[in-house]
Amino acid sequence: MTVSLTSSTTSTGVIPSNFVSFQSTEQFHGAVRAQLAQDIEVLFAYAKLPSPLVDACRYVMTGQGKLVRPLMVASAFASINSSNNARTDEPNDDINTLDAELDALLENDSDYDMSRRAALAVELLHTYSLVHDDLPCMDDDELRRGQPTAHIAFDEATALLAGDVLQTLAFEVLTAEMPTFAPFDTNIASQLMAIFAPRARRMVSGQMLDLNAEASVSVAQDDLEAIHRDKTGALIEAAMLMGGVCAGATAPQRMALQECAQHIGLAFQVQDDVLDVTMTTDTLGKPAGSDEKLDKSTYVKLMGVDNATSYAQSLFNDGRAAISHELHSRELSDNEDNIGTDNDALLALIEWLWSRKK
Repeated sequence: MTVSLTSSTTSTGVIPSNFVSFQSTEQFHGAVRAQLAQDIEVLFAYAKLPSPLVDACRYVMTGQGKLVRPLMVASAFASINSSNNARTDEPNDDINTLDAELDALLENDSDYDMSRRAALAVELLHTYSLVHDDLPCMDDDELRRGQPTAHIAFDEATALLAGDVLQTLAFEVLTAEMPTFAPFDTNIASQLMAIFAPRARRMVSGQMLDLNAEASVSVAQDDLEAIHRDKTGALIEAAMLMGGVCAGATAPQRMALQECAQHIGLAFQVQDDVLDVTMTTDTLGKPAGSDEKLDKSTYVKLMGVDNATSYAQSLFNDGRAAISHELHSRELSDNEDNIGTDNDALLALIEWLWSRKK
């Protein structure tokens, strides 16, 4: 069944991205962001947080972020699902029939709803880390995602508690009984928790190592990469693996997703270091040059802008290569060179990340 992504929404939410043809990166990302925005509101209604805590949580969760990690969950889910369930149905031009089929799929597809839970979880955890990173005791930043940071918009105590509750909700959401979500799948939920929890711990360990490195005269590239494989890469690993698990990824596919994520996670950090010195505050939505101000160890400091840019590109290429064979094993049997991004959500996401300017 092939459906236009613009065939509106169903009675329970946005049309799930895995049930529509991948037409463009912009359309796919728009559908994922719309679903996430809806799910954030469902979560806050469920959680019943007091003011101003709920106001601070909504403020930081609905800012103009890139939403890279939930996009990774959705893209991995869509790509693995597409790879494992090649469609043979003839297109159906009856829009009423299509809407009825999509409604039925939404009511019964717990895998898709588990991917929604996973996307929420990684964004909640990531946002909590940003709220705490911005606090005066950490990076002491006043701008995030183009708006005043939480402790500036509210106060330091509220920002601290907002980060705390977002972290707890990141785990609760995987099994919470929430409206518009199918009952959680016990098997998938346990697999998601086993992926998510240790990588959440690694993210915090990486933050500590990063703070320790600020006091060092010089940090070798191997040490810098060890920091960022945890601080940045661990949650990116979690996002890709969680999306894959929800789609029923095979063991080889999970291994390929992990390898891909390890390359992309490091590439993302190298690219961030480059953007910090080459883009303006207005473009970044956060203070440009903050790494230099805090005397952080960065890839630009270690190898210069040009070499860091080249290194980021090579890492993106390695990430793409790591997953391409598993996603396109059927096509590769016919044409070894036929690996494109035109209709694959995860490969398109990698291209989108490489071209980003903030």
